[in-house]
Amino acid sequence: MPATTKLDLFAGIPVTRFAEARKWYERLLGSPPAFLPHDTEAVWELAEHRYVYIVEQAEHAGHARLTVFVEDLDALVAEVAERGLEATEKESYPNGVRKTTYRDPDGNEIGFGGPPTRRSSREPGRGRDSPAPVRKRRRSEP
Repeated sequence: MPATTKLDLFAGIPVTRFAEARKWYERLLGSPPAFLPHDTEAVWELAEHRYVYIVEQAEHAGHARLTVFVEDLDALVAEVAERGLEATEKESYPNGVRKTTYRDPDGNEIGFGGPPTRRSSREPGRGRDSPAPVRKRRRSEP
């Protein structure tokens, strides 16, 4: 990768039906898009110079997979639930790191990771020699 002092990241998610997907992503991300480059593309700025966008490309929909690491995973999951979306999967790793996954109507996977909670990082069995991650799967609700 070339050395650079400035980097913008755009993570793209192909969708089948733009209007339906836009509504779903507004619920997931908690706001309307930051901008609309054209009639079938919407862009959200998650943090300075870090963007997620959806674009109508039915032939590629359903194969995206991205994870965003956040400081307060529990707060984010609670906010998303208040907007009517439930996670399809929750995972905890041996080091206490957690991941909550959502799937959009096309099956694209949007994950949010978070650091260990204070309690989980002190619990027995949460060290490096712990077994594989605990996976809890739940079906999303429409």
